Amino acid sequence: MDPSTSPPDASDEPVPIGQRLFDNMYLLLVLGVVVMLVVFTAWGMWEIMSLPQATLP
Repeated sequence: MDPSTSPPDASDEPVPIGQRLFDNMYLLLVLGVVVMLVVFTAWGMWEIMSLPQATLP
């Protein structure tokens, strides 16, 4: 098939940055782990800092 006679398709357009990010499975895996690590670490630190001081006998 002669490429000059075929209709233009979406392959000529550049791939959007969002699609490239969502197509990268390992990047999504790393981002998911990092986000959960940061959120749960920050939540745990907030809980520790907001605890009242304990009275020791």
